[in-house]
Formats: sequence, C-alpha cells, structure tokens
Amino acid sequence: MAQILPFSSESLSVAGDALRAGRLVAFATETVYGLGACAYDDTAVARIFAAKGRPSFNPLIVHFPSSAEARREVDFDARAEALAAAFWPGPLTMVLPRRSDSRLSRLVSAGLPSVAVRVPAHPLAHALLSAAAVPVAAPSANRSGGISPTTAAHVAASLQDRVDLILDGGACQVGVESTVVDLSTPQATLLRPGGITHAQLKAVIGPVGLSSDAPDAPKSPGQLLSHYAPGLPVRLNVTAPQPGEAWLGFGPCPGATATLSASGDLVEAAASLFALLHALDDPTRFTAIAVAPIPDHDLGAAINDRLKRAAAPRGGSHVDDL
Repeated sequence: MAQILPFSSESLSVAGDALRAGRLVAFATETVYGLGACAYDDTAVARIFAAKGRPSFNPLIVHFPSSAEARREVDFDARAEALAAAFWPGPLTMVLPRRSDSRLSRLVSAGLPSVAVRVPAHPLAHALLSAAAVPVAAPSANRSGGISPTTAAHVAASLQDRVDLILDGGACQVGVESTVVDLSTPQATLLRPGGITHAQLKAVIGPVGLSSDAPDAPKSPGQLLSHYAPGLPVRLNVTAPQPGEAWLGFGPCPGATATLSASGDLVEAAASLFALLHALDDPTRFTAIAVAPIPDHDLGAAINDRLKRAAAPRGGSHVDDL
C-alpha cells in the first residue's frame, strides 16, 4: 500500500523530489485526485499508463503552477489568454498547439500536435507544482475506467502499491473533472463539460461548439464512452428503484439510499457524486445503482456526462483525467 502523507512543507519537499526522480505521486486538486509524474520524463509518464491500465492513445493533462509556465510548452492565442485570465487557476483545461521547442514527453499528447494544459486552484496542487519545479502530467488517480477519487482513501483503495506516494489534501471541492475546451483550431470546441460551464466559456470568447465523442481517437481526456464506472450496473433517470437497487437521489426523494443534494443544489451534487458512487458500489448490499433525474443545465451537464459514461456498456476502453 502506498504511503499517505498529510499536506505539509516536509511532505511537499519529499513529493517534489519523488516527481523529479521519476516516481508517481497522487495529490489533491479542486476537481479530483491526480496521479502525477514528471511530464518531461518518458519513462515516468509511461508508468502512469501502466499503473492505471490506461490505453496509451489517450492524452493526459499537463499541470503547471502558472500560465507563464504553460506558455513555455504551448502556444496561446487571444482566446487562450482571455480564458486563462478569467478561469485560471481553476477547473479549466485548454487544448493548445504544442510549441516546436517543447520538452514535454510525446506520450502526454498521444502523438497529437496539441497538449491539454491546466493551472489548478487547489493550494496543495499549486504548492506541489512549485516544489517539483517541473510540469506534472496527471490523470485521475484510479484504475482506468473506475470511479474517480475525491479522497486519499479512494486513491489508496484503487491503486494500492501502484503509486509511490499519496499527498492527502482532504476531500475535493468541485468533485468532477475539469472542463476541457479545444483551442487548437479556429473553432473553439467544448470537448468535456466540467466545473466551468458552456455559458461561462461563451461569455468570455464567444461561440464555442459542442463535440461529439471520439472513441477511436480521443483528442481530450474523458471522450471515451465507458468511464467513471462502478462495479455495479448503473441506471439513470430513475424515479422508482427496483428491489435490491441502491437509489441515489437528487432533491426530494423519500426513501433514497443516499442523496446527491436534498435541496437540489447542483454544486453540492457535483462535489458528492464520486464519493457516493464509491459508497454505494457494494455488491453485498445492492444489485445495481439507480440514479434520480438530474437537471441538464449548468453544472448538471457535467454531472450527467459522468453518469452517462458510468452507465455505458462495459468492456470498451476507458479514459480518466482531471
């Protein structure tokens, strides 16, 4: 089992040294926990894919302590500058053209001429990136296709000894992965909904298209069909569960096994989604997980995206990220 260390100056120094040495470090962000490796180190990045059982054609998000650091590896245009000013640090990932002099491992972009980049807002993530002094490639810190981790205990249970060190930053505040917007082409495209909404993006840069998933050649994390999946089957938009099912409610749901938000608060629901899926994924108690309807606007779009992938047919490829 991996060592779990509390957030401190000493643990940050240990973790920074570990990343520079090519080891894997799991750490908290405001979205979910990430499985980090030095993004300059081909071998370290390859260890991420091995630890997760992740398809190697799926790109990774590279994390930086500031937009200035990100500009050393990718080209910013006016749209990227505007979005960075509005939402960084925060739960927004931008897919941007890779600079010709970039030192990033080609594995992080799965051979594509673009790189997904983010500046996280969580104080632990920011402190770790500063201590490591290298860009950090980091998908979600769980076995590929499983439920994303929002606590250090989730990471330990999923990855066990496949990760060298876990930095415990408490429960993640946002609870769903970052919004991903593609700016590598003239038409901005939303590749994955998340903590920053489609409307918020349009308010800053104007029209933003919506992507259809690309299961055979994803350009972004989170585009493959089956993803975020518990072991039990998942049914959606359920108003009356079947015998034996756990019922995950939203709003007034008398008799629900657990509720994302009794008051119908989408922010609360997003923050608790993965933790409750972990808690209900118990075949000794339930035959399936039935989920109440979730409004499909604002942060609800991101919640429904994760739930649709959790309920998708199993057996295909998976992709996980921050």
